Amino acid sequence: MKEEPPRISTEIQVMFFDTDVGGVVHNIAYLRFIEIARTMLAEKLGLPLAEMAETQRYPVVVRTEIDYRRGAKLGDKLVIEAWLHRVDRVRFWCAFRIVRPNDDALIVECRQMLALVQMPDAKLLRLPESWAKYRANEIVDLTRTSRSSA
Repeated sequence: MKEEPPRISTEIQVMFFDTDVGGVVHNIAYLRFIEIARTMLAEKLGLPLAEMAETQRYPVVVRTEIDYRRGAKLGDKLVIEAWLHRVDRVRFWCAFRIVRPNDDALIVECRQMLALVQMPDAKLLRLPESWAKYRANEIVDLTRTSRSSA
């Protein structure tokens, strides 16, 4: 039976250090927001931080695709959604969406390809067998919604 891929949603508020002198969020700050969501998603996938440190098995980002749709500003509250998008044998994709809920504005869409590596040798690992149940979902494009991206 097909199982839905794990999803998380978290809220952040834009701080001074996220913005430029005009109070607009720096493009690199969005990647930090995504990092927070990806870490929370990893926990749901069975990769808690403490265990990663103990086993020295880490998901590493291989590729990032990001579309900046609108700018966020100082003080904005943003919702970051993240989900497992695609699973192969040795790599997987996570998808992200950042939305400003007060006006339902789509701020960012992002996908990242990751791989599991064993440190300190950076040896590429196969993904856990328990993730095979998500392979049936790889054709579904969950990054697109009816939200306007204009």
